[in-house]
Amino acid sequence: MQNDPRDIINREPMGRLQVLAVGICIFLNALDGFDVLAITFAAPSIAADWGMGPGAIGIVISTGLIGMAFGSIFLAPLADRYGRRKIILSCIVVMGCGMLLSATATDMITLSLYRFGTGLGIGAMLASINAMAAEFSNEKRRDFCISIMTSGYPIGGVLGGSVAVILLQNYDWQAVFIFGGVVTLATLPVVMFGLPESISFLSHHKGEAALDKINGILRRMGHSEASHVTMPDTPHARSRMKDLFAPEMIRHTMTLTASYFLHIMTFYYVMGWVPSIVTALGFDKAVGTSVSVWVSIGGVVGGSLLGWTAATFGLRKLTIILMMATGSFVILFGLITPEIGMLKAVAFLLGFCMFGGVVGLYALTAKAFPTRLRATGTGFVIGIGRAGAAVGPVIAGFLLVSGMDRGGVATTMAIGSILAAIALTVGYRNMSEKKQADAIASSGSSN
Repeated sequence: MQNDPRDIINREPMGRLQVLAVGICIFLNALDGFDVLAITFAAPSIAADWGMGPGAIGIVISTGLIGMAFGSIFLAPLADRYGRRKIILSCIVVMGCGMLLSATATDMITLSLYRFGTGLGIGAMLASINAMAAEFSNEKRRDFCISIMTSGYPIGGVLGGSVAVILLQNYDWQAVFIFGGVVTLATLPVVMFGLPESISFLSHHKGEAALDKINGILRRMGHSEASHVTMPDTPHARSRMKDLFAPEMIRHTMTLTASYFLHIMTFYYVMGWVPSIVTALGFDKAVGTSVSVWVSIGGVVGGSLLGWTAATFGLRKLTIILMMATGSFVILFGLITPEIGMLKAVAFLLGFCMFGGVVGLYALTAKAFPTRLRATGTGFVIGIGRAGAAVGPVIAGFLLVSGMDRGGVATTMAIGSILAAIALTVGYRNMSEKKQADAIASSGSSN
């Protein structure tokens, strides 16, 4: 039996250090969920203080999303070049300082710049922790670990949103960003001591030269030591964006990017408009917020269960089913009788399927790209997908202003998730057909 460190990680049960590493990744992802909802909760107070209209507030919120897209596309590749741990630590500093600086802003332009900077850190962080969670888990639990890591987002939305409400009831809006900045920077020592560098990254980039360091990490995990490091065919190849479009990678890149973009378009329509839709039905703002919270609660449950059952039923099949179901529940939410119990029940089921689809795409992305491209590929998929995050709410707003009823808007916005499921089905079927063709060609040439 080979004794390569990656084989040891894949076959042996996960140790405490690996569980801790995944737990840290969950918490770091929760910061993203907190940050997105924090600006949403603080926005009314900011608008009142500065006399800003909805359009100006929308620009401030959008700059954060744009920053995340830039960070995912242009900064995430640094994790494939310099290491996941270094980039995660750098992103924590950028995110924490960006949140604290946001509390000092006195005008829209300054706040937008600080939000953009914070978004840069979050975007690069998301790709790095997705790679880290995949590489610290064993083969048996990998899908589950990535799934619960991704579920950190709705957890952060639920807990962070609740904290934001309490802070805004007792303090000015600046307290929300101060709290977020302090909590973010407080994770620095935890990451420094609890999250070593990925063994897959060290093996790929350092090879035998890193064997002593790798064995030190393996001992901390409670595993046996490695006797050697098997180097890839191109051991020192650097991550390059154009490698995502090489013949062997382009189908994965385009399929996952298209699916993520389309599903996220529906996702952010739901996250952005559910409170307003419920309020427009005659309920007060607190009820609208509570229905939105049930979406996040469903997301926590759905995301976790997907990872647990993926090994039995198949990750790609479950992801496709959940995205199709998302479209169905979005339509149902727009058509059901406005009764609060029914709205919350459908919101829970919608969140279950919707977040489950996102979790599945994260897990598929981590599997699709090799070690040297994992953060780069994840960053590209997420970064382009953030454009869907911006497009979805805008389309919904335009449809509502044009006079379309909530059922019509919901049916239109549900198309995103349905098309995402179709793209994932067709894209992976084409990949399978290509593999079969290559195998037949190879067999023919050998004969």
